[in-house]
Amino acid sequence: MRSIRIRIIMICTALVAAGIGAWLLLLTPDKGKNQPISVGTTDEVTSLDPAGAYDAGSWAVYSNVYQSLLTFGPGSQTPVPDAAETCGFTGTALTTYTCTLRDDLRFSNGRPVTARDVEYSFERMLGIASDVGPAALFPKLESVTTQGRDVVFKLSAGDATFPLKLATGAGAIVDSASYPKDRLRDAPAVDGSGPFVLAEYQPGVRALLEPNPHYRGAMQRPTTSVEVRYYAEGEQLASAWRSGDVHVTHRQLPPQMVASFDAAKEGVQMTEATSAEIRSIVFNVRKGSPMAERAVRQAVASVVDRARIASGPYHSTVEPLYSIIPRGFVGYSTPFFDRYSEGGDAVEQARELLRDADVETPVSFTYGHRAGETSAAEAAELRRQLEATGLFRVKVVAADWKEFQKGYASGAYDAYGLGWLPDFPDSDSFAQPLVGRGNALQNGYASEETDRLIAITQRYDDRSRAVLAFKRLQEHAAQDVPILPLWQKKDYVLSRDVAGSQYLSDGTGVWRLWQLSWL
Repeated sequence: MRSIRIRIIMICTALVAAGIGAWLLLLTPDKGKNQPISVGTTDEVTSLDPAGAYDAGSWAVYSNVYQSLLTFGPGSQTPVPDAAETCGFTGTALTTYTCTLRDDLRFSNGRPVTARDVEYSFERMLGIASDVGPAALFPKLESVTTQGRDVVFKLSAGDATFPLKLATGAGAIVDSASYPKDRLRDAPAVDGSGPFVLAEYQPGVRALLEPNPHYRGAMQRPTTSVEVRYYAEGEQLASAWRSGDVHVTHRQLPPQMVASFDAAKEGVQMTEATSAEIRSIVFNVRKGSPMAERAVRQAVASVVDRARIASGPYHSTVEPLYSIIPRGFVGYSTPFFDRYSEGGDAVEQARELLRDADVETPVSFTYGHRAGETSAAEAAELRRQLEATGLFRVKVVAADWKEFQKGYASGAYDAYGLGWLPDFPDSDSFAQPLVGRGNALQNGYASEETDRLIAITQRYDDRSRAVLAFKRLQEHAAQDVPILPLWQKKDYVLSRDVAGSQYLSDGTGVWRLWQLSWL
């Protein structure tokens, strides 16, 4: 009897312990869901200072930690007020644009955001004019003045796209007390008024973003912290995804993984994000480069086989592009296909172009690209194609992102491969920044005819009226070949156990980390 009693007591004790354990499990939140959502990317941050960067990785951070006067709502291509209460053109000339600042804004350090901070941010960005900064986006901006909460922008000529430019990372508002006027801020810190606060930052490794309690604006407030993790290579990002180190991936998984990935089989969500990412060969047209001779650029355009690049290094995850303005945008056409052969006559066409211009062959030049497995494979394929003609000798040079930027800005490469994402959802984002005078590509190209056509496209509120000018602009670009479009691709987002990943990227240039939450 004693042994039975002991057994009964032991069983009851075990049941009570199990009940308490189960009850504690019910009361204890999932520790994993208390952790930040981790988002992996191969994009790099050039600078945390918005006056010093004009690239996708930097602007992705800016859209979360800084505010602009305007922003883009989810899925919308029309800018709406964010730091501003109202904005609009005065008159029909499209040369005066006025925004009234909200009166309840604070930087993450607690300091009120004033109209003077907005004026200071623009004057500072234009004054610093960093080689890899966004000043090239505002060639017509003559002055910024303030009166109370009003900020007035004066343009040298009409520009219907100006509100869209204000809604980008180039319009980020900084604290005038924390950012020096004539140089970039050195400290790895941010004083902005966006939805998140930058809590921790290790360059090239991670950025920890925590909800900003001071945020007021058009976006919803974040419900959880987000940790952005940076990877040098797509394979490293893929490995982090497979091991569960990241919950969301965005830009750039290896093409072969994207081509073969079965989301249903893997039990995860895969979203094909709206994108207009393109990649081009940019030619250095400065004096002293062999690419200063237009016939050499035209000869390269004649022999490059985009289909082999798309099916080879990119495993058919990209589509050949024969237009500076990609498919889906006003003014899209195919002038590079119409003008240059890709068949059996391509080599002869190139040879004739060089012969008529008295260019000695083979033409030797340096081709630069950002270090990375896919970019290296693309460069190798381009080199193979060009050298197979007997007309070119190509030296390929790879560099990490920051060194690569410095290299092409200083003219270190005769040609270089560069991807481009639109700053805002309009064809002008592929015109002025790519082929306009003082463009963001730093290749020395300038053309009066190109500038004239860009100015015409910017006159129209109704963008459909700009179609003819955009097509003429593209025809002129195909003749001059300051850049050679190669491909256009879609963007993909993978996520597990996370809601809102389908809203992360929508083609407006805004990275919506605040949309992410735990399932």
